[in-house]
Amino acid sequence: MDALKFITCGSVDDGKSTLIGRLLVDSKAVLADQLAGVQRSGETDLALLTDGLSAEREQGITIDVAWRYFATPARKFIIGDSPGHEQYTRNMVTAASGADAAVVLVDATKLKWQDAGPELLPQTRRHTLLVNLLRVPSIVFAVNKLDAVADPRLAFGHIRAALERFATAAGVAVRATVPIAALKGQNVVEAAPGWCGYEGPSLLQLLEQLDVTAAEAGAAFAFPVQWVEKFSSSSDTSQGRRVFWGRVAAGTVQPGQAVTVLPSGQLATVAQVLDHVRQPRPGVAGHSAGIVLDREVDVSRGDWLLAPGAFEPRRELSATVAWLDEEPLVAGRVYWALHGHRWVKAKVRRIVHRLDVNTLAEAEADQLEPNAIGHVELALQEPVAALPYARSRTLGALVLVDTASHKTSGAVLVR
Repeated sequence: MDALKFITCGSVDDGKSTLIGRLLVDSKAVLADQLAGVQRSGETDLALLTDGLSAEREQGITIDVAWRYFATPARKFIIGDSPGHEQYTRNMVTAASGADAAVVLVDATKLKWQDAGPELLPQTRRHTLLVNLLRVPSIVFAVNKLDAVADPRLAFGHIRAALERFATAAGVAVRATVPIAALKGQNVVEAAPGWCGYEGPSLLQLLEQLDVTAAEAGAAFAFPVQWVEKFSSSSDTSQGRRVFWGRVAAGTVQPGQAVTVLPSGQLATVAQVLDHVRQPRPGVAGHSAGIVLDREVDVSRGDWLLAPGAFEPRRELSATVAWLDEEPLVAGRVYWALHGHRWVKAKVRRIVHRLDVNTLAEAEADQLEPNAIGHVELALQEPVAALPYARSRTLGALVLVDTASHKTSGAVLVR
């Protein structure tokens, strides 16, 4: 099976780093000297296997996304340990944008699990909404630290019911809700039938069954140009013409296929398609390719090669924004917008509403604070070939960057 790329997310100190450490240790992906290096006061601190920055180890928190790799007999995994602090939500969004699955951890000890309807933490709600907005295909709730509560069965039952109600109200499709104890390893790698009244697979067994994100091979061809090779050293493959390199965003491309260039609108025919080792081979979505056209056309980094007539470039977009900057988003501000590898100026025409992560209600707003989620209208200086994010994770995504500080300010999902 293809490697599964998944992230852990949730609120602060819910046990995300410890869970990944447990997965690495129990799957025999950690060497003895690495394990010896994460000892504290005679105890193994599993979180230190991913919290490698000095600031993370000093404060005992996750700040940046740490990627780790391991494999089981069933498949390979790429894990992203994302931070839970609200201040670092942008890091979590970056990790989730390319993930196949998300494990949202919930700390049972932080909730009033004795109540039939315990209130979830705001960051649990926010991260769940964000991974759903980013179209992460599989979302799994993992209720952690159940070994630290007096009645694990009652706690898991009440918390699972609260998570299901929230997911239903938010329109989030959840694959499963799993009880775990990451520190001791209960139901993480090996299943614990009957524990907490749960009879399903362990978390790792569930992850082994999940599907990876399908490439958009059946869509219309779209190709963002990342690099233009002006003078090829292998004229026998490029025929002396320039080679346009990049990763196919959607569809397929092969010789003889007509393409149009955005923004110039010029038409050309594909003469050759090269793979990453310069061998002639059709390009498919999700794979890198080099495209040679039948004639010299003005194409630069940031331009798009598109299937003629399949896209209607537009300058006005209605979009959902996850705001990541410390400076609030207000109407009238101008930012750089990055679509593929193309930069265009974007002006915020209007803030339509702000989403309340606790009640899921849409409220009127004149600004979006840091880590808020809202609906805005953008006016672009030049047209882009954008599709709704629900149809394409590549063509429907933009990034807003502050023109003065060059900070990443917002993640934009075209509606």
